[in-house]
Amino acid sequence: MLLIATSDKGGTGRSVTGCNVVYRRALLGDNVCYVDFDFGSPTAGAVFGISRLARGTTSGHGTHSYLQGHSAVLEECDVWGQSEVESLRFKPPGSGRLVLIPGDVGGGEFASTPEVVERCVALFLRLEEEFEITVIDLSAGRSYAAEIVLQATAARLLSEHPCRWLVFHRWTHQHIVAAAGLVEGAQGLADVAQQQAASGQEAHVREAFMRTVRYVRTAVVEPSSPDIEGLRPSQHAWLQKVNQSLKALATRRRIGEPHVLGTVPLDPVLQWQEQLITDEDVWGRHIANVSTVEAFEVLAKSLDDPHVWGQP
Repeated sequence: MLLIATSDKGGTGRSVTGCNVVYRRALLGDNVCYVDFDFGSPTAGAVFGISRLARGTTSGHGTHSYLQGHSAVLEECDVWGQSEVESLRFKPPGSGRLVLIPGDVGGGEFASTPEVVERCVALFLRLEEEFEITVIDLSAGRSYAAEIVLQATAARLLSEHPCRWLVFHRWTHQHIVAAAGLVEGAQGLADVAQQQAASGQEAHVREAFMRTVRYVRTAVVEPSSPDIEGLRPSQHAWLQKVNQSLKALATRRRIGEPHVLGTVPLDPVLQWQEQLITDEDVWGRHIANVSTVEAFEVLAKSLDDPHVWGQP
């Protein structure tokens, strides 16, 4: 299954959440792949603890080079073997493959062409054959990368392969408005899909496309969480009031609970350092919260759960 990760703003936790979710899915035994389509800022390597890929690859075989036809092959990095995080150096028994396809150092946005889309389709078909779950991490905002992926996933060759969109946003007023606008606002994803259809290209039907979209809330402070027991009564009351206001706003903007795939709580580790949270970080070093790992595990299991996506 292909899952396209996007957000309207930077700093939503899209990349760090996506990396943690595929990591958790690999621990469940599935072969998973994380593809860095954030052409201007390919930093997934840093999240996986691979310093040579912290800003993308210098090999000339990253996603940027491949899609533009400068390279006929793509670099694939085995995270289990190449991560510098001690607990990731060896694949745990029963785990599946965990592969990173990096972007290129110094890359940037580039316009879609039929040749670029064709290479993207070929890549997605190969990944569908090789992995149970593939997450494609796009640049933030209304990007060329999103247009390329919209065209590729609408192609007839991919029509029988399930593709879903994950839109990430922080739990704030501005981020809720931005996330809703990215999908259904002017020149949002749904608009671009319609324009592609109007121009005679293979394209998504708007209603069908909307059924493939779910939202992921990040950095959420739950008023009832034991992690914030130290707040004063007045702070608790204020937090509950704001939380209810945000829920009402999300419902009005059509990104309320029925459209949410998962929620990731605020965690100090993720705020101060974007990294994978391992069991050692929770139970050994005691620096990360149990609730964060539980949220990642729920998301990992929901990625292809038909009931969660409203399918029989």
